[in-house]
Amino acid sequence: MKKVFEQMFQLKKEGTTIRTELLAGMIGFFTVVYIIVVNSSILSEAGMSYEGVVIATIFISVVGCFIMGFWANLPLILMPGMGINALFAYSLVNTMGLSFEQALAVVVLSGIIFMVLAFTPLARKLNEAIPLVLKQAITVGLGFFLILLGLEKGGIVTRGSHSILALGKLDDPAVLATILTLFVTMILVIRKVPGGFLVSLIIGTIIGYFFGINGKVSAGALSLSPFKEVFFKLDFSGITEVAFWSGVFSLTMVVVFETVGLTYGQVRQLKHEERLPRVIQASSVTVFLSGIFGTSPTVSALESGSMIASNAKTGLASITTGVLFLCSLFLMPFLSVIPNSAVAPILVIIGMSMVQELKEMDLKNPANSFSSLLIIVIIPFAYSIADGIAAGFIAYPILHLFVKKEEKISPVMYVIAALFLAQYILQWI
Repeated sequence: MKKVFEQMFQLKKEGTTIRTELLAGMIGFFTVVYIIVVNSSILSEAGMSYEGVVIATIFISVVGCFIMGFWANLPLILMPGMGINALFAYSLVNTMGLSFEQALAVVVLSGIIFMVLAFTPLARKLNEAIPLVLKQAITVGLGFFLILLGLEKGGIVTRGSHSILALGKLDDPAVLATILTLFVTMILVIRKVPGGFLVSLIIGTIIGYFFGINGKVSAGALSLSPFKEVFFKLDFSGITEVAFWSGVFSLTMVVVFETVGLTYGQVRQLKHEERLPRVIQASSVTVFLSGIFGTSPTVSALESGSMIASNAKTGLASITTGVLFLCSLFLMPFLSVIPNSAVAPILVIIGMSMVQELKEMDLKNPANSFSSLLIIVIIPFAYSIADGIAAGFIAYPILHLFVKKEEKISPVMYVIAALFLAQYILQWI
C-alpha cells in the first residue's frame, strides 16, 4: 500500500510522508465540516429538504475531494461555497422566482459552461479581463450579505413590513443564545483555535440546550432516502425564460471568478502553478455534478489553507478529507439537534472575513470606486447578488468613458456589460 501511495501521489518527490498527508487531511476536515450543517440550513430556505441537502453536501464534498486529489494531486478541498449557496437560495429562487429544481438546472448549465472554459485557455483569459477591483467588490458584497443572513437567521435583526429591518427581541431565548454563541465564535477565531467553526457549532449547540431551543435527535437508523428529494431533480422548464438565463449568466460569472482567483493564489502558495489548469478542471467538473447531486456549486475552500499550513503537499490529504466526509454520514441523526443560534454566528464571521477584502481594494479611481461600491451596496440592500453584480458591471465601462486619465478596458468587459444590460431590457419588456 505504501508503494501504491508513493507512485500515485509522488510523495518522495514532493518531500512529504503518508503520515503528514493523513494528519493534514484530518485537520482540513475538521476545519470545513461545518459546511454540512450551514449549507443545508441555507438551501433549506429555498424549499429544499434539509436532510436531502445534508447528504448531497457530503457526497459532493467526497467526490470533489477525490477528483481534486487524484486529478490535480494537490491538497485542496472542494465543497459547496459560502456566498454562492446564498446566491442560489436567495437570488435564483427567492428573488428571481425559480423553483429549486430549476435552480439546480441552472447549476448544471453553469457547470457545462465552466467546463468548456476550464478545458480551454478561456477561463484564465476571462478572469484576466475582469478588473480586480470588481472581483474584490463581489467578495465584499457577498460578505455583507452573509452577515445580514446570519443576523436574520439568529433573530438579532428581523424583517418587518415593507422588508424594513428591525432589531429582534433581545429577551427571546434564541436571540440571546445567538449573541452568546457569536461572542464565543469571535473569541475562537481571534485565538485561531484549530477547527474553530466546528468547536463553535458544538458550544453553540450546548448553549442552545440550556436555553431550551434545540431540536431532537432523529429516531431510527441512518437513511439515505431523503437524498431522493434532491438528487437529479433538474427542471429545465424555465429554459425559455429570461430569469433562467440571467441566473445561468450570474452564477457562471461568480463561480468562474471565485474559483480562478482563489485557486491561483492557492497553487502559488504550493509552488505548483503549472497544475492550475487541472485544479480549475477538477473544480468545473464538480460544479457540474453539484447540480445533479442536488446542491449549490462547489469551490476550493479557503480552509484548504489549514492543510497547506500542516505541510500537506499532495492529493492524498484531499483524499483523506473526502473519506472523513463520507464517514460523517453516520452523524446525520444528530444534526437536527443543532439550532439556528449555533449556525448563524458562523455565517456572520465568514461574512466579516470576506468584508475585510475591502482593505485591499484600490478605490483611487472614481469610476472604479463608484462601480465597485454599487456592487457592495446593492447586493445586501436589494437582497440580490445577481442585481448587485449586474449594476457594477454595467456601470464600470460607462463611467470610465468620463474619466480623463482613461484606463485600458478589455473588450470582454463591454460584452459582459452589454449582456447584463440586455438582460434587464428583456425583463422590462
